[in-house]
Amino acid sequence: EPAGALALAGLKKYVQRTGVQGQTLVAIDSGANTNFDRLRHISERTEIGEKREAVLNVTIPEKPGSFRAFCNAIGRGRSITEFNYRYSDAGAAQIFVGVQVSPERNDRESLLAELRGKAYEVMDLTDNEMAKLHVRHMVGGHAPDVRNERLCRFEFPERPGALMRFLDSMRSDWNISLFHYRNQGADYGRV
Repeated sequence: EPAGALALAGLKKYVQRTGVQGQTLVAIDSGANTNFDRLRHISERTEIGEKREAVLNVTIPEKPGSFRAFCNAIGRGRSITEFNYRYSDAGAAQIFVGVQVSPERNDRESLLAELRGKAYEVMDLTDNEMAKLHVRHMVGGHAPDVRNERLCRFEFPERPGALMRFLDSMRSDWNISLFHYRNQGADYGRV
């Protein structure tokens, strides 16, 4: 492939120019004219394709503390990889959520059973191409019943438990009306 040949040629030129000896050198190549946006898309699809992420639509009560209760319901051993929500109804909230699972333990099926056992209405979208490509980006829009809304952007360290610490640090009289989060593999998560 031309990209591999180019990487090797660059490595040889580096050795020739610097005279380096006795070291292990690595040539990194990237083919197919892939940019970082496409690479992010590829990596997201790999997580789902390898059954390491479950993509779900879940109905939770529309009241303060419901998302925190949902996070506790999925268990401390699982990470939320994506969460999209927009207030639309006073009774029930529809959330689009990605959850890290283990394919070796049939974790997706046990997660679904656990959530349904805790009275959550769950729709598994893991194998739904339309949801993975489009629906996740369509959560939002105008919410006519929302008053005194203030939009904020937050960053927090991207590590296990950071989302729960973020939720725990919010004032109890605040209600989240719009939330977009996707783990992009960076050092910091953006909400």
